[in-house]
Order: sequence, then C-alpha cells, then structure tokens
Amino acid sequence: MIIRTAESIFDTLVDRIVAGRMQPGEPLAEQALAEQFGVSRTPVREALHRLEQANLAERGARRAFVVRKMKAGDLAELFEAVGEVESVLAALAAHRMTEIERQHMQAILEEGKSCGDDAERYSAINARFHATLKTGARNAALSSVLDELNLRTQAWRTANFHVDTRRLDSSRAEHDSIAQAILAQDAEAARGLMRSHVAASYIVLADILSRRDP
Repeated sequence: MIIRTAESIFDTLVDRIVAGRMQPGEPLAEQALAEQFGVSRTPVREALHRLEQANLAERGARRAFVVRKMKAGDLAELFEAVGEVESVLAALAAHRMTEIERQHMQAILEEGKSCGDDAERYSAINARFHATLKTGARNAALSSVLDELNLRTQAWRTANFHVDTRRLDSSRAEHDSIAQAILAQDAEAARGLMRSHVAASYIVLADILSRRDP
C-alpha cells in the first residue's frame, strides 16, 4: 500500500501541471483529489497551498483552487530575482566556504556526473549543490530571501530536468564552472556564472511554455 503524504501529492500534481496534463483553469477540488489519492483532505489541502506558493495554482470561483495559467513572462521577474540573490551568495561562498564544505561541494558535483539521465535523482543533487553554496555564504538574511523565492520557483526549476533531459548535461557543466570559480576564490566569476546558470534554467522553461501556449 502506497502512503500518500502532502509532499508526494504535491510532487505528483507538479509533474502533471508542468507536463501539460492538467490544463489552466482545471479545478483542483480537495474532495476529488483526496479520493483519487486515497487520503483525507488534510494532506491534499497542504499540497494545494504549496502549489499556490509555487505559482502553479490560484483561487478561482468561490475561492476554490484551479490550475494557474502560466506564461514565460510570469516567471521572468522571479527568476531574475533568484539569479541576483544566488549570484551574491555564490560570490560570498567563494571567500567564506570552509575546506570541508569545498570538498563536500566537489563530492556533490561527482555524484551529479554519475547519475546519468535520472532526472529525479539529479533534481535532488541539484538542490543540494545550491544549498551547499547558500550555507557556505554565511549570510542568514540573503538565505532567507532565497528560501522565499525558492518556494515560488523551485517546482519550475526542478521541472526543466524532467521535461527536457538535455538540461541535465548543461546544468552539470554550469555547476562545474561555478565550483571552479569558488575553489579559485574568484568571487566575481562565481557571481557571473551563477547568474547565467539561473538564467539558463529560465530560458529552458520559457521555451517549454512558449511551445505549449504559442
């Protein structure tokens, strides 16, 4: 028997929405979803609130949740903000990461190279790479801002590995370049490379969305 948690329900709905299997305006009814997943309405309700935070759902008639119509332009400002914040964190990490953290970062890079085309596994590795840099930057205020932005963009950033597997190889190469800049303590290079890395994620998503809704 599969036990469905709010997180697993959220992940399933994200996959359906980003892949286009659920259409904009389609209702996300608590009771219907609870029956579909074989759970109470509580984890479904939590998953729907997370979808709203991720900009994948919105309130429709009578305050009920529906799938949000998302266009590339809707994500542009969010990804710009993520790129600016993460680029500053990468620059700080270039000078502030400990030797243990640097070696941990390199181990994550190697793990990312060894997972092949496993998008699910690489998504988790990708999140760990970014989290390592955030920790290494040692700036709680900026980390808090990034956490808030990630609530609204992480589902999309993860989705580009599932929808376009070519993104795995380009992401690996970008991670390697960022890591090399950090190891060389080149803050300005790390800043620019991280900004470009986040922009590349956005470009993949913009292409996916434009092909779905010309």
